[in-house]
Amino acid sequence: MNTPSNVEIRREVEYAVHDGVSLRGDLYLPATPGPHGAIIAVHGGGWQSGSPSTYRHWGPWLAARGFALFAIRYRLSSPGKPTYPQAVHDLIAAIQFLRGEGEALRIDGDRIGLMGGSAGGQLTALVALAGHEAPFANAYPQDRYAHFSSQVRAVAPFYGVFDMQQQWTHDMNCRPYDNITEKFMGFPAPENRRAYIEASPITYAERPRNGTPFLIVTGDEDDVVDRSQSDAFLLALRQAQFYARRIVVPGAGHFFEADPLDEPASRSGQTAGPLLRFFEEMLAPR
Repeated sequence: MNTPSNVEIRREVEYAVHDGVSLRGDLYLPATPGPHGAIIAVHGGGWQSGSPSTYRHWGPWLAARGFALFAIRYRLSSPGKPTYPQAVHDLIAAIQFLRGEGEALRIDGDRIGLMGGSAGGQLTALVALAGHEAPFANAYPQDRYAHFSSQVRAVAPFYGVFDMQQQWTHDMNCRPYDNITEKFMGFPAPENRRAYIEASPITYAERPRNGTPFLIVTGDEDDVVDRSQSDAFLLALRQAQFYARRIVVPGAGHFFEADPLDEPASRSGQTAGPLLRFFEEMLAPR
């Protein structure tokens, strides 16, 4: 996809430094004055791989339609080096950065949403529901914009992990040689089930937290994160009276949000129209 002339791209924008790690992202901006609504995009990869390039198609496409998109890096896990809850803290810092730099970036800090796939779906849903409270809030008070709110107006997770213990069991059954959830958490679920519950977005689908709209996207042939996770999370949100809708893409497996949006058979492209309408409604100026 060629970059539209009305889109500005800024690569490797630093949004925080956590424990000596420079955290950066790619920023896609509408060239018009704004201020614009903004979407922070969080890649998947089992919390252990992936990059902002996942959103190299979504970034220009959304920016050409009036939304800034900030596709971020966050700290990734590796054997013997878990990154929970550090990855959660990184996303919180990205929200605070956009809010703090809003005027300079032509972004309306009151109109921020999230989207993310797989592991990124877990992170976006968790931060949207619980990022502003213990045990996730105020982990890095030295951040330049730590005093800004991390609350967001809307979330669109793609085939997210919403129940960490269920995903741990799925990994044990399907690929015990690469239990991505255990690598991220640093220990198996039976060792500390409370921590797995704490890290699960579905835990926070409660009426007192009602207020963040969700658009849940999934395929019906996903063998990496079972579709039942999205179904259960959607039901939990609706039981708690959240605004919650979903898109089920027929024949789609896992990791299709990186596909080009302008190809006729693109499964990512099939979600583009509904996702744009969702953010247009939920991130509209008040």
